[in-house]
Amino acid sequence: MTYQYILTDLTDGILTITINRERQLNALNTTLLQEIKAVLTKHQTDASVKGVILTGSGAKAFAAGADIKEFSDFKSAEGSKMAADGHAIMRQLETYPKPTIAAVNGFALGGGCELAMACHLRVASENAKFGQPEVNLGIIPGYGGTQRLVQLIGKAKALELLMTGNMIKAEEAQQLGLVNYVVTQEELLDKCRGIIQKIAKKAPIAIAKVIECVDAYYTDGVDGLAFEVEAFGACFDTEDVKEGTTAFIEKRKPQFQGK
Repeated sequence: MTYQYILTDLTDGILTITINRERQLNALNTTLLQEIKAVLTKHQTDASVKGVILTGSGAKAFAAGADIKEFSDFKSAEGSKMAADGHAIMRQLETYPKPTIAAVNGFALGGGCELAMACHLRVASENAKFGQPEVNLGIIPGYGGTQRLVQLIGKAKALELLMTGNMIKAEEAQQLGLVNYVVTQEELLDKCRGIIQKIAKKAPIAIAKVIECVDAYYTDGVDGLAFEVEAFGACFDTEDVKEGTTAFIEKRKPQFQGK
């Protein structure tokens, strides 16, 4: 399928989604986000897909915010709908049953930073910069930025970045816990592929359960420890656990089937 604002590639079990608006610094718009949602939905139950990499075209930007022209004359109802639609897509990334990695190849600002934070992991190139500058426009982050930034780097630093609109470089983002790794631009995609390839050797159902359990920690009204007890027990009804324990005893590498 051909998309208007994204490129997709599925090679060796890794689905790479590239935001393809290089001239606009890969600014996000409604159609683009819906295209990402459609691709994720299409491959969510595809066992051949082991993980997802989300990146931007060119060497300057992952996604330098939302397309301001799209919402400059919105009223409150329209703004709320835009935020709600964006939240649904970010939530899909956050709860995806396969690892999702943001390969941040430049500016990740506003909605772009929020998109990166919705992924399970973030790998940044040395030139990457992160920020939530929405207050400069008289608005606030609308795709979960006020929540996920706090989860990742803590309340005080998150409040500072959210209120000042300041950008931080990749090295500081790593020190704060916003980024898992910082590499050169040339190494960026290979680093992400390597992480997914390592995860792909593990039991797929167990990986999905890990994602569910970690998410439960941040979900209101859910007892994360009780959720873990149920998820742990459910693993024993899979063929993978039999393969994993047998392979360990037999001193060989397991061959998981995701069943």
